[in-house]
Amino acid sequence: MSAPMNLAVKLGPLHLKNPVLTASGTFGYGEEFEPFLDLNRLGGFVVKGLSCRPRPGNRSPRTWETPAGMLNSIGLENCGIDRFLEEKLPRLRKYRTAIIANLFGETIEEYCEVARKADAGEGLAALELNISCPNTARGGIDFGCDPEATREVVRAVRDVTSLPLMVKLTPNVTDIRPLAEAAQQGGADILSLVNTFFGMAIDIRSRRPRLSTRHGGLSGPAIKPMAIYLVDRVRAATDLPIVGIGGIRSGEDAVEFMIAGASAVQVGTGNFVDPLCSVHVLEEIETFLEKEGIQELRGLIGSLPR
Repeated sequence: MSAPMNLAVKLGPLHLKNPVLTASGTFGYGEEFEPFLDLNRLGGFVVKGLSCRPRPGNRSPRTWETPAGMLNSIGLENCGIDRFLEEKLPRLRKYRTAIIANLFGETIEEYCEVARKADAGEGLAALELNISCPNTARGGIDFGCDPEATREVVRAVRDVTSLPLMVKLTPNVTDIRPLAEAAQQGGADILSLVNTFFGMAIDIRSRRPRLSTRHGGLSGPAIKPMAIYLVDRVRAATDLPIVGIGGIRSGEDAVEFMIAGASAVQVGTGNFVDPLCSVHVLEEIETFLEKEGIQELRGLIGSLPR
C-alpha cells in the first residue's frame, strides 16, 4: 500500500495543508462562496482588499470581458477593516483553512494603521500587502513601482505585525526583480505575483472606453504566460517562497507555476466562471501527482532547470 500523498506546503512561517488559495478580489470575504463549496477543502483564501475606512469603489461600468480574460476597475470597494474584524472574521474562524487578509493604503501611515488592526484580529493566518496603490504622499507613484517605496512600506508594516507577511507584486514595471529584492529587504516572508496588467477596451460605435475609469486591470488566461515568466524571474532574484497568480484555471496551469518556482497558487478570475474552480484545480493537481508517481509536492516546486 503506497504512502498517502503529501500536499502540504511551507511558505516561510506560513504552513498550508495544500497549495491552492483563492485570490483577493475574486472570492469576496469567503462567505459568498459558502453555498458552492466546502471552504475547508482549500489551502486558504485571501479576502478582498481591506482599507482603514470603507470604500464605495468606482462607478459602473467597472468590468469588461475580453478574449481569454477580463478587465476590471472595481476601485478596491470594501467594508473597511473595522467592520471586517467585527462582522466577517468571526464567521470565518470556524473553517480549518488559512484566512489571509489583503491590505492596502495610500500612505505608509494608512498601511500601518490597517495592518496594526488586522494583527489584533483573532483567526488570521497571514497578511497580504497590495502595493499596487498610489502613494499620495509622494505624488501618486505606485508603492510597487519604486524599490525604495516598496522597501519602506514593507519595513513599516513589518514593524507593526507579527503575522506572516506576503507582498503582492505588480507586473507593470520594466524589471520586477528589484521590487522583489526590495520587498525581501523590507521584511517580507512571502511574495505573491502577479497582480493585474494594465489594459483597456473601447466601444468602437460610441468611441468611448468600456470602463468608467478608462483603463483597468487585465486578468485571466490571457496573462498566464507572462505571469509564469515573472515567477521564473523572481525565483532567480530572491529565495523567498512564491505564490503564483495569473490565469490559473486547471491543475496543469497550477503545476506550470510550481515547476517555475511557485510553492502555492491563487485562483482568481476562474472563480467568476466556475465557483468550484479552486477545488477542481486542487483535484487536478492530485490527479497529476498520482499519475506521475510524485508523493511529495515539494519535489515538484522549482524543478525547472536553470
